[in-house]
Amino acid sequence: MEGWMASDYTFGIEEEFFVVDAATMNSVRTLPPQFLTRCRDRLGDRVSLELLQSQIETQTVPHRHAADALAELKELRDGVGDVADGFGFRLIAAGTHPFAEWQAQRHTERARYRMVMNDLQMLGYRNLLCGTHVHVALPDPERRVTLMTRTMPYLPLFLALSTSSPFWCGKSTGLLSYRPAAYDELPRTGLPPVFLGDEDYRAYLDSMTAGGVIPDASYIWWSIRPSMAHPTLELRIADACTVPEDAVAIAMLFRALVARLDRDPDYGVPVDAVVRAITEENRWRIQRGGLDARIVDPASRTPLLVRLAIRRLVKDLMPDARRIGRAEDLDGVKAILDFGTSAHRQLEVFGNAREADQTREEALYRVATWLARATIGVGGIATAPMPHAAVMH
Repeated sequence: MEGWMASDYTFGIEEEFFVVDAATMNSVRTLPPQFLTRCRDRLGDRVSLELLQSQIETQTVPHRHAADALAELKELRDGVGDVADGFGFRLIAAGTHPFAEWQAQRHTERARYRMVMNDLQMLGYRNLLCGTHVHVALPDPERRVTLMTRTMPYLPLFLALSTSSPFWCGKSTGLLSYRPAAYDELPRTGLPPVFLGDEDYRAYLDSMTAGGVIPDASYIWWSIRPSMAHPTLELRIADACTVPEDAVAIAMLFRALVARLDRDPDYGVPVDAVVRAITEENRWRIQRGGLDARIVDPASRTPLLVRLAIRRLVKDLMPDARRIGRAEDLDGVKAILDFGTSAHRQLEVFGNAREADQTREEALYRVATWLARATIGVGGIATAPMPHAAVMH
């Protein structure tokens, strides 16, 4: 629990990556045992394995300042990237790999992952997905559950800011974020139920564990959840961010939202079954259209442009961003609105390659190459404003 301070809403960021072969840009089938050892020799226990051998995860320490978090994310990416180079690998930060096949995946040989795979069967191999997770300190369990519910209407906006999964198994999906659609195949994912409080949540959790469904709360994979490992509220809806600046921007917005909801019990719309259902529809519309989607305002029940919803939220949260950090901490959100997300750039790279008469396979290879370069800070997203998404087929 060291480092998680409720008074200033300390935060941490977890990032998941695909490990790919540097020559083919396809996901690796097996990760050498020495890979994690060398990562930890350099970065300690801030690096860990994932369910599939083609993935790796990093975790920051708790932070108070955006600049410090960004510096650590870059350190972690550089460190794991250097180790990957030594094995002839590269890292890709994206919600889905452009063309890797789930049928070719192998799970990590650890007791927890064997248990998960035994339960999920084929779905475990289809979990070829990467996300960005943000933790914000909230030591009181009652507040964590209450704010989990109250943040629900805003969750699709965090997906809109992070979309990075327009391709799946070599196909253009027609979506900017396919990852939630694939993740929904798993149990205990998506939006959480509407709980009345911690007692309600505990009753559910006790039923799941006593009934032999799950061993503990870490097997609950909702879009937002009370963390079992830390005294935090954990945002899980975001796709993996190709550039670390976007991950920090999302973390700063979530942190400010938690701070606002925590200090102001009247902020936001009361969450009931209707609001939850509206939020489900909003999530789908953002999967499809991202920042350019039109959603339903949960408060007024009228149409609302996603970009306008995000701008309003940033304006509302500016005093809290200033109170717990700096007003400039939310500038990264404005940059995403101006320059687009990874999904926009991936589709642009793919479309340009196809217009140059490259085959689909060659175009997808170019997308993967761009992702690998952008992940380590070469040729990133913010090169020119991209006000609209062009979905290529």
